[in-house]
Amino acid sequence: MRVTLAEDNTLLREGLVRLLAEAGFTVVGAHDDAAGLLKSVADHRPDVAIVDIRLPPTRTDEGLRAAGRIRRLHPGTGVLVLSQYVRLTYTVELLDGGAKGVGYLLKDRVTDLADLAAAVRQVGGGGAAFDPVVIDQLVGRRDSPGDPLNGLSERERAVLSLMAEGRTNQAIATRLGIAERTVEKHCSGIFAKLTLPAHPDDHRRVLAVLRYLNG
Repeated sequence: MRVTLAEDNTLLREGLVRLLAEAGFTVVGAHDDAAGLLKSVADHRPDVAIVDIRLPPTRTDEGLRAAGRIRRLHPGTGVLVLSQYVRLTYTVELLDGGAKGVGYLLKDRVTDLADLAAAVRQVGGGGAAFDPVVIDQLVGRRDSPGDPLNGLSERERAVLSLMAEGRTNQAIATRLGIAERTVEKHCSGIFAKLTLPAHPDDHRRVLAVLRYLNG
């Protein structure tokens, strides 16, 4: 799987390159600004672009805007954004084009090689991968009586949280200490409560995550 990245912190950028290579990825570009990232994506068409939300020159949302542009112009490239903070506005903007091939990780988790590699592979394969802290804030909301989250049980919310991290049913079962068949039943309950019927053109796991992330 081929990856390009943009991170203005030199130490973190070089560390990411080393970690990605150790995990078996081919790094085709490592840049310190959005312009370099966008050119790299256009030139190499990587499987995944990893981008810091805050990049020069203003270090506000250049990375987020670059991520949105990549999603529009290069839908075959997954986007994994990195941030030091959890901001729901970032997540909503990132998900404007849907939850396919997109992820959001906090920077303090990227030093965990297993978590980083799993997120990159999930996003590169067209799935979604969100930091558990992001998911906790998003699926833990109860903003209104009509919020469909209110209809989910505690266990269903836990399953949805892990689903949004990109975990398989087997991985969810292991994490929660339950049978895989039980996870399947919880997934069915989630889909039913979100009114997501089975359809050959739809990926209900992605739609379930997107329904909650978009609120």
